[in-house]
This record gives sequence, structure tokens and C-alpha cells, in this order.
Amino acid sequence: MTNSSGSSNLSSAQVVYLNTLMKKVSRSFALVVPCLEPPLNHWMATAYLLCRVVDNVEDCLQPTAWKRQRFAEFERLLAEPELAPEILSSWQEQAWPGLTPDEQQLMILPNGHLLWQIYAAIPAESQTIIRYWTQAMALGMSQLEDKERPPHFKSYDGVQVLSEEADYNTYCYYVAGTVGHMSTELVIQHYDLNNGVADTLRQTCEACGRGLQKTNIVKDFAQDLARGICYLPATWLQVTNYTPLALQGAPPDWAGKVLGDVVAELQTSTQYVLALPYEATGYRMASLLCLLPAFETLLLAAQQHKFLFTANHHVKISRQKMAQCLQWAQGMIDNNAAIEQYSHQRQQMIKRKLAETELVSE
Repeated sequence: MTNSSGSSNLSSAQVVYLNTLMKKVSRSFALVVPCLEPPLNHWMATAYLLCRVVDNVEDCLQPTAWKRQRFAEFERLLAEPELAPEILSSWQEQAWPGLTPDEQQLMILPNGHLLWQIYAAIPAESQTIIRYWTQAMALGMSQLEDKERPPHFKSYDGVQVLSEEADYNTYCYYVAGTVGHMSTELVIQHYDLNNGVADTLRQTCEACGRGLQKTNIVKDFAQDLARGICYLPATWLQVTNYTPLALQGAPPDWAGKVLGDVVAELQTSTQYVLALPYEATGYRMASLLCLLPAFETLLLAAQQHKFLFTANHHVKISRQKMAQCLQWAQGMIDNNAAIEQYSHQRQQMIKRKLAETELVSE
């Protein structure tokens, strides 16, 4: 079933480079990628690291005009990776405030050049997919500070807040929905999936990306607020008189609305996983290792409802729970009925916890 035409010719040094960088910039994704069969694991790691380059430009505390120039140079690199020595040398002369040392290393010649060499060696069909979707992400990121284009932000008491629900979804599309599309196209190609399966995956993959991003937005709410930003829309927040922005909590039904929106995305994400054929073993495992921790994070949020959007907002599953997710995923990998049962049970548990909250408040 696997399409072997795009075999990996990476050297052992290049594989070590990808694995080392993945562990430095994303522990969670570093757990997922090794589940994939080669060469899909290598192409996916390369694609993810290129997305990190885009993230680094956006996260850098530089003016908008500076970021737009870097995004334009990134697009040139996608089209002409042989320009990497020239462009990365110029990036090395720039300051990258706001990035960790590991993130900065990805942006400069000594440590960033090999990434672009690997990208250049990827077969044309896979490279085209990566280029298209990372370019889409970069375009969206470049619009984040453009008042004329969505997603739109507004300022409230010194905090930058997404304006409306449509902006919330657009933001999540650019930063994560694009990754869902890119991963899906690479998977369709790698496993040579039939048109029926491919169509289902394309229809549901965007919700997968958005769902994971929205889970992170709930998880990291207090941390983002400390940086002066909130990704939940102002049209939602105004119902609470903006109390979450002061970490003064929120009404139970409002917290339920926030979590319910994410649960709906994860419900669609479940359909995505179910559509994957059993033969796509590696990607089914990788997908479950994204889906299950997201459900567990939302369940934890529902269980800790008293502390949501307060100074004690802390929604992060333990390593023990992550180990459980791995064990559960191994048991579900070839059992769609078990996946459906798990998804249904978690949705019901989250709803019950939120219902208990509303009853207590009354």
C-alpha cells in the first residue's frame, strides 16, 4: 500500500540532525514523528521544522516591516533552497529577540543550512506539498499584524484579542489547519490512498489542526495573557465583561462554550482517524497520539473548572497521563470501535463535568 517511489536517501547525519532538532523545538511532535514509516517520518519532520521557521519569524520581537521581509525571504528559500547560504548568512547578522537559543540556531547558517539541504533533496511531489502549505502558513502569519486583513485583532486594556469567532477560526487555520492539510497530502501520497479515503481526510483534516491549536489555546491561556495576547475572541469575552483577561474567572456556561467548541473539533478529528485504513499503521498511531492527549487535556480543564481563567489556571496533563495515552493508542490502533467508544466516553465525561459546574453555580 505504501508508495515507495519517494524513498529516503538521507544520510545518517541528516537523520540525527532532524531527530535532534525535533526534540529541541517540540517534545510532543518529537514523540509523534518516530511512529511514521520512512520516508514519511523524514518528510514530516522536515516540514514541521520549516513551519517552526515561520513561527520563529512571527514570534520574534521585531517590527512588522522586518517580519514581512523575513517572510518574503522564506518564500524565496522554498522556491530556491540553494539560496540558503546567502539568506541564512544575512539572517545571522540580524537580532532575534524573543526566541530561545535553540530557536535562534534554526534561523542561522551554521545550524539552519542542513535543513534546507534536506528540503532540497525531497522528491518533487512531496516537496511541492510542503512548499504549498508552508507558504500558506507564512502568508497567514504575515497578515497577523495587518489591520486590513483577517484575522483581526483588537486591543482591550493592553491585551491584543482576536476580534470575532471567525478571526479565531482563521487564526487557528493559518497556524495549524495548514499543517493538517500538509500532513494529510503527504500521507495520501505516501500510502497511495484511494479517492474515497482521500476525500474524507481532506474534508476533516482542517478540524484536526484547529482542534489541536484550540486545545493549546485553552492550556496556555494564562501564559499567553502574560505576553499580552489572548486568542479567544472578543465577541465571546465581552459576555463575561472581559473577566478572564484579568484572570478573575468566567461563568460556567461560558467556560462550557469555550471547551465545547474545542470538543466539536475533536469529534471531527475522531472521524479523520477512523477514515484512515488499518494499513496506515504509523500515521494512525501518530494521529492517536495527537487526539488522545487533546481529549485528556480538555477533560482535565473540565475537572478543574473552578480554576479556569483565574490566576490558578493550569491545564497540563502529567507525564503519567501521556504514558497512558500511549498505552491506549497501542490498544486502539487496529480497533475503530475502541476509538469511537473512547471518543464518545470522553465527550460525555467532559459534558458531565461542565453540567456539574453549572448546577453548583446555581
